[in-house]
Amino acid sequence: MISAFTNSWKIPELRDRILFTLALIVIIRLGVHITLPGVDAGVIKAYLDSLRNADPKNPAGGITSLLTVFSGGGLQQAGIFALGIMPYISASIMVQLMTAVVPKLSRLAREDGGRQKITQYTRYITIGIAVVQGFFVAKSLTNPENIPYMKGIEKFGKLVPHGDFTWMAMTVITIVAGTVLLMWIGDQITEKGIGNGTSIIITVNIISALPGALIQAWHYFLPSGTEGKVNAFNAMWMVMMIALLLIVIAGTIAITQAQRRIAVQYAKRVVGRKQFGGQTQYLPLKVNYAGVMPIIFASAVLSLPPLMLQYIPGVAGKPWALWAYSELSRGGPAFYVLGGVGIFLFSYFWVAMMFQPSQIAEDLKRNGGYIPGVRPGKPTADFLDFTMTRLTFAGAVFLAALFILPVLTGKVVGLPPGSLILQFFGGTSLLIMVGVVLDVMRQVETQLLQKHYDGFLRKGKLKGRYDRLNQNSGSAPRTAIVYLWTVIAVLIVVGITAYLYNGGR
Repeated sequence: MISAFTNSWKIPELRDRILFTLALIVIIRLGVHITLPGVDAGVIKAYLDSLRNADPKNPAGGITSLLTVFSGGGLQQAGIFALGIMPYISASIMVQLMTAVVPKLSRLAREDGGRQKITQYTRYITIGIAVVQGFFVAKSLTNPENIPYMKGIEKFGKLVPHGDFTWMAMTVITIVAGTVLLMWIGDQITEKGIGNGTSIIITVNIISALPGALIQAWHYFLPSGTEGKVNAFNAMWMVMMIALLLIVIAGTIAITQAQRRIAVQYAKRVVGRKQFGGQTQYLPLKVNYAGVMPIIFASAVLSLPPLMLQYIPGVAGKPWALWAYSELSRGGPAFYVLGGVGIFLFSYFWVAMMFQPSQIAEDLKRNGGYIPGVRPGKPTADFLDFTMTRLTFAGAVFLAALFILPVLTGKVVGLPPGSLILQFFGGTSLLIMVGVVLDVMRQVETQLLQKHYDGFLRKGKLKGRYDRLNQNSGSAPRTAIVYLWTVIAVLIVVGITAYLYNGGR
């Protein structure tokens, strides 16, 4: 594996792609820390400083922890990237479902240039979603004491000194512009960098919380108030947590890569002097066919009731409304029970929308292919549907278990579900990180094998598509990469200078 990383820098095009991706990642993280205009950055700084010494048993969880992780801290920072890339993801999911349901969009997707039009529609919907969500974010900043992820910030001063209509309009425009910029950066990473740009942005935002989780874990299991003595029991718990983390990551990788390979035999055909067919190929059916989509669906549905309970007049003060808001926004038992059931149901829903056994059976029949022991046509479609149903059951159970695993781990070690330490032991964060890392490794492996270098695996290849990158694909211009890193270097120097100056004062 070390040689694969070394070989990655020997290929100029691959090296340019990696440097271009890293430069845009730095820009993404810088944008998170740029505070919205009209927001008192001093109040934000004082509040975040207080969180560094926060109790790991902070009960914030559920929808609150999900929003905080996906925004990469942009919500707590009140930054221009406060919404992150989530509006684009929501729009993409909506368009995918509409494409599978609406016949007109389905026909458009199969036409030449149809995908470009669908992508354009997705971007328009993204802007609409960002305007609505940006309005709610701006409105909530005027009353930050009601925001779950900013509890206690009112003690450090007034967050928005002048929250009039002009500030509201400017803030919404800035938030929407930040979302559009992130969407553009994601497209640039996909075209000229490594990996899927949208997934890279989400992964970077998730990983940004890892140092804070490690620090909290260290202070929780090995507290500093023991006069230099280390509690052997707490140290053993920390070692067990690290071992559990590695086991969960390994299991997630195994399930993500797992697939059922169905043999497909093609009949022999003679065209002129050439003979086609006669060989056996395989149709791979993934165990976790739906990926992370069921978890995102379930979380999106569960995020609606807290918003409705908070803004519908006459409901917010009732006892049952307070209980429901607390359970869903802070990760109570009801949140995980409903989330697990929703993930199980959404897994079957997503597979039913995206996996079309009748179309696959028709394509096999048209090309002279058949599954041994199964008649072509409807029997093949029934066989594929039955097989995929069983695989979906296993995948749905895995996703539901991965969603509930953090709260079970927290019960054992005494941490609440929303603790930052538990965010990396399951759920959406872990599944997205594993999927993105595997996708990046596949693309790097493709480039290395094309240039006759050893990849990450000497015996065999990573399972997945190898046609996303080809030898003639265009990377970013060398001069653009140099300019990007020059600007980043200047910003880093200015930032260090400002930090030292303020620290000296």
